[in-house]
Amino acid sequence: MKSDATRTLLVTRADLRCIVEAVGADALMDELIRALTDALRTFDGELTEVRKRDGFLTEHPRQPGCLEWMPVMQKGGAVTVKMVSYSPFNPEEQGLPTIIATNSLYDSRTGHLVALMDGVFATALRTGAASAVATRCLASPDSRVLGLVGCGAQAVTQLHAISRVFPLTEVLAYDTNPEAQASLARRTAFLGLDVKQVSLSELEERSDIICTATSIAVGAGPVISGKALKPHVHVNAVGSDLPGKTELPRALLEKSLVCPDFTVQALVEGECQQLKPEQVGPDLVTLVKNPDRYESWRQKATVFDSTGYALEDQVVTALFLRHAERLGLGTSVGLETVGGDALDPYSLLHEPGAAARGNLRRATGS
Repeated sequence: MKSDATRTLLVTRADLRCIVEAVGADALMDELIRALTDALRTFDGELTEVRKRDGFLTEHPRQPGCLEWMPVMQKGGAVTVKMVSYSPFNPEEQGLPTIIATNSLYDSRTGHLVALMDGVFATALRTGAASAVATRCLASPDSRVLGLVGCGAQAVTQLHAISRVFPLTEVLAYDTNPEAQASLARRTAFLGLDVKQVSLSELEERSDIICTATSIAVGAGPVISGKALKPHVHVNAVGSDLPGKTELPRALLEKSLVCPDFTVQALVEGECQQLKPEQVGPDLVTLVKNPDRYESWRQKATVFDSTGYALEDQVVTALFLRHAERLGLGTSVGLETVGGDALDPYSLLHEPGAAARGNLRRATGS
């Protein structure tokens, strides 16, 4: 996108709503799945440096959360950084999403903040898209029944994305929270799919594809038994994002081809922390670059260990910024003190209108 070295583009939730209305939810998800697939297929570690996330644990009397940053640098171009928080009791206690995030884009040559945008919606979409990419590579082509374990916000975009790459005929939903389970059909009605509330045992027995997206506490997993799964089941494990937090039984992992999104991160925070490094399969980049190599696994048990890959954030941020520019959306602001005398930090006092603004504040007492 074009940028002014003295201005930052703010893309708000109102702007994102305009983008979705202009493009269409299905078309936008399709475009994101294509863009992510292309980014993975053409990924070159010499040109793009992706770091695993790092951050702080946040205290809570019932269950800790975290506040983390996820950076990726396109060498000679831009740095994308997502600041993301995981607060499992946000919906219950604050009426806020479990995941809250902001995505930022920096010029790697100057450090200038080019753009800042909401990351809540973007994270939900890119996580769903990543599961769709992995599922298309690993699930049986005849898969028609999707099981959702955990019916929160992420279940919506998991279902949306996977429905764009598989002709689903039935969706089975299970959650330990009856209200979340009961409301999923309403929240996904725009997809026109049959969403049924079922027991966990029925979901495990009947699903071709399973997505686990839960807020299970550290040490409290697994969230499925793994005892009556179909031989060809594919599982997208989305909820693991802390050391000691896992959703799947080790026995299932040990008999499956386990593909992490980002191996060095998944070994610490994902389902892969239950395995030895030599038991872990290809990462998502390798899988997308060489899908034929793993074709035989589409009739066997497979797992996508989705811990959250910063490359996905780069892709979705770039996608939204392209649409914002095309549609004339976003607000250009002078956020940084740049553009005056680079050697004088007080030069902002000599900008046109600075004295008048000071007089106004004194006159109004503000």
